[in-house]
Amino acid sequence: MAEDERIALFVDFENLAIGARDRYQRLDMGVMMDALSERGRLIVRRAYADWNLFSDYRESLLSHRIEMIEVPQRTGMVRKNAADVKLAVDAIELSLQRDFITVFVVASGDSDFTPLVLKLRELNKRVIGVGVEGSTSDLLPGACDEFLFYGRLLGPGTAEPPPRRRDRRRDGEEDGETVSDIAVISRLVTQTLSGLQRSMDGPVLSSMIKRALLRKDPTFSEGDYGFRAWGELMRNLEKRGVVALEPGSAQGDPVVDFPSNGGGEADAFDLLATVVSGLEKRGAPPPLSGLKNELRKKRPGFSEKDLGYGGFLQFVKAAGAQGYVDMSWNDEAEDYLVSAHPA
Repeated sequence: MAEDERIALFVDFENLAIGARDRYQRLDMGVMMDALSERGRLIVRRAYADWNLFSDYRESLLSHRIEMIEVPQRTGMVRKNAADVKLAVDAIELSLQRDFITVFVVASGDSDFTPLVLKLRELNKRVIGVGVEGSTSDLLPGACDEFLFYGRLLGPGTAEPPPRRRDRRRDGEEDGETVSDIAVISRLVTQTLSGLQRSMDGPVLSSMIKRALLRKDPTFSEGDYGFRAWGELMRNLEKRGVVALEPGSAQGDPVVDFPSNGGGEADAFDLLATVVSGLEKRGAPPPLSGLKNELRKKRPGFSEKDLGYGGFLQFVKAAGAQGYVDMSWNDEAEDYLVSAHPA
């Protein structure tokens, strides 16, 4: 049985409570505590604030066994900075004194905590951030190993205005095309699987793909695409023929590969060969540039990214390696010319 992660929680309570109040009426600590308890054992639980200003939260924090660190407001002193400094000093001190703590949670949306997060990671600690969407600095999530938005923990339909949408172009949209959520996540998974296979000698496990996605985007969550759990997402992609799953060394963590029959890849190579052959009959072998648009005339929405390829050139080279087409460089055209492989 794998050993549980041991977690230390540090809450910049004023930042979190005010951000939640502006969007969700009141901060529910239970939602955040449930999400963290699913990730490991909460060893340390501390929240920092002037509790005279948040006295109505005391009972809730006590019920969750959260230690309330008093940072009183003093004349001539900036309360916010005092709480930030106290939290940062305590977190670094604990990281040096308690080697057994493996995960630090910094609950705040303030970019001032970015240096703290980076230092904790430098000390070989995994860092999870928690913040309220809309009041979280763009700098902080990218510094963390994982970032949880409070509104997403609450579930859909709880925020006004609606949560910020993920950047579709970053996730795979190209040339103005509109892609569905399932197409976006399919591309993310296949591209990541392809990259891991190139960089590793052994099998790729499902958990490795999830960790790689979080390294690329710490705010990633399969819930954004309509799935309750990562395993549910992977099983859905298997049914669609995007990936193949085989039992792995640990139960619930299957080995992931591309379908042995090529899945959609073989069909896409056939499409490429057919289009190239048709263009050749009109004249000379077609150049690589513009060829993708010709494929889309036959199959609107075609993208090599759905098959795990980073670019169209890589896709055509793969088709050439498997005998579907031939490629040759043409100095005059300053481009590859693609021809159908003779039967």
